[in-house]
Amino acid sequence: MSQRDNLKRLLAPRHLAFIGGRSMARALKRCAEGGYAGDLWLVNPQHAELEGVSCVASIAELPSGPDAVFIATNKELTVQAVAELAAKGAGGVICYASGFAETGAEGEALQARLLEAAGDMALLGPNCYGLLDYLHGAALWPVAHGGEQVEKGVAVLTQSGNFAYNLSMSDRSLPVAYMASVGNQAQMGVAELMDVLLDEPRVTAIGLHLEGLKNVPGFAQAAHKALEKGIPIIALKTGVSQIGAELALSHTSSLAGSDALYDALFERLGVIRVSGPVSFVETLKAAACGNLPAGPSLAAMACSGGDAGLIADYAERNGLGLPPLDDKQRSELAEVLPSYANIVNPLDFTTAIWGESEALERMLDSVLRSPADAALLVLDYPDEASAERPQCDLLLELYCAALARHGKPGFVASAFPELLPASARERLHAHGVAALQGVEDGLAAWGRIAHYRQRREALLARGESALTPICPQALTGSGRLLDEWQAKQALGGFGLPLPEGMLSTPGQVLEAAQALGYPLALKVVSADLPHKTEAGGVALNLGNAQVLQAALDDMRVSLARHAPELAFEQVLLERMAPAPLAELIVGIKRENGFGLALVLGAGGILVELLKDSRSLLLPTTDAAIREALLSLRSAPLLQGFRGRPAVDLDALVQAIRAVAEYACEYAEQLLELDVNPLLVNAQGAVAVDALIRLGQPADHC
Repeated sequence: MSQRDNLKRLLAPRHLAFIGGRSMARALKRCAEGGYAGDLWLVNPQHAELEGVSCVASIAELPSGPDAVFIATNKELTVQAVAELAAKGAGGVICYASGFAETGAEGEALQARLLEAAGDMALLGPNCYGLLDYLHGAALWPVAHGGEQVEKGVAVLTQSGNFAYNLSMSDRSLPVAYMASVGNQAQMGVAELMDVLLDEPRVTAIGLHLEGLKNVPGFAQAAHKALEKGIPIIALKTGVSQIGAELALSHTSSLAGSDALYDALFERLGVIRVSGPVSFVETLKAAACGNLPAGPSLAAMACSGGDAGLIADYAERNGLGLPPLDDKQRSELAEVLPSYANIVNPLDFTTAIWGESEALERMLDSVLRSPADAALLVLDYPDEASAERPQCDLLLELYCAALARHGKPGFVASAFPELLPASARERLHAHGVAALQGVEDGLAAWGRIAHYRQRREALLARGESALTPICPQALTGSGRLLDEWQAKQALGGFGLPLPEGMLSTPGQVLEAAQALGYPLALKVVSADLPHKTEAGGVALNLGNAQVLQAALDDMRVSLARHAPELAFEQVLLERMAPAPLAELIVGIKRENGFGLALVLGAGGILVELLKDSRSLLLPTTDAAIREALLSLRSAPLLQGFRGRPAVDLDALVQAIRAVAEYACEYAEQLLELDVNPLLVNAQGAVAVDALIRLGQPADHC
């Protein structure tokens, strides 16, 4: 069997084995108590029974190769057990022990031995808490957990066992189908798990708590698969700060990576990024029922003017439209609500009809007869001692029934997180209605999911998500810098528009200028002087031979002062480009083990001042380049700012495409690339400066 087939066995096991002592006996008993229906075995060579559980003396004596195994022994015994399980034909193993690649070179060597021992078995970890499988009741987990079996739900993949443990214990009623702590991702990681989980129709969304990715191309392929299937991915990415990145490396040997590149990766693939644990859980809850809204408009209700005001504010903040009620709706609602009710969307239906089934049902039917994509009810449960909870339960039942009658997705949010009790949340989830805690967090979560479907369609049409990102080998050293002439000729070969120019010598520059025609730019050409302007190596707008000669003399003096060791042997003469409408920078950022990114931004002298840029992982598409350009803060300069003409956007995209194609072709060598500035106007684009640095691949990636 392949590793992928064995991973499927691990995720839908017919039998479980636990290897270890008393804690494993307790883990086995939790599986039995939690409803697991398959065979359960405990392997321990030193005891006939533990905690009332009979022990099998060795792996060799197991009745068959178990589909799923949890190993809770020390690191050396873990390697031995993995080898024996592979020989027995086991499906997948979870390695709890730490002390592997996260500890340094010695641990890396031990981890390599572990992988060799596993062979075609699926291996999760090492250095991980394990797997909670709430579809089958299989808790391959060393300690207690707070979840229970579900019919369907979300899958959560995390690099932190404690995060998984706390999430399982949280009072949020998140329906979890799977929870996996992936640890070091030595073999099976986030990408491989996602790929197989997406084949399980009962998984409605995937949540990722990431420090870093080990397999960016594999992740991208799995995320594209999720996009095609319409399964939202919600990501909480840590390691954004410098200290966070260092902690990620020491925790699970993961590369935290540039946050801008993760943003680019997530944007490309439609991954919904959130900022913290609460937004992570609430957004997953909004997606958990699998009944996603077609768009971002809401028909909203509350029994309080204050709550209606909160709805209006948070809806606007999260891009959620509130279409107005039509005349028929207003007339119907006026018949059932008191005269002081404000009949608008969001509706304050007041407490006058509280507990009256018929009136509430008429109100719900009228509001839900709306073109809105989804519905919202804001409701807070009082304390149980108030004896008012039955009226809240009645409203929820009527609301769920009305949503079903009108075929409309919907959710409930409480103003205060703690005022939507577990009993109400579970009742709502049983009807496929999201129960979100806190109106601010709830509307933010719904907003993310409501925009997902439209964004998904646009991304699939754009085509970029189907392209596997380049993950080039690591490069060593500072590399070799091409001079400006070499860099421009290299890029020009891929179609980058360049000024008309000639490579010359100081002694022949006047003849070359006569052939080109004035006005001209004069530049020193040397790979040893990448920043020419500061050393006086650039002169612009030279209108005749006398001005050119004077500029050449001044340049010789300035270079002798600023770069005395530089040989002044070559110069570049170029026709001056027409005045631009905008200046851009087009660059390539390389991150070993992650990818190559095309960086677009405001260029020239504005690069550092504005810090206005967007990143696209390579390869990319023309549609993605165009969208990135138009998302810049300086995009109005490209579109006809204050009556000026618009730039030739098609020509600009093709110029950037040339840089991208060069980078893809030379991905294994390219260390650094900058075209700055790329001048653009209504007639096209022209690159007036370029820098390329090439390196040598290291022995391994």
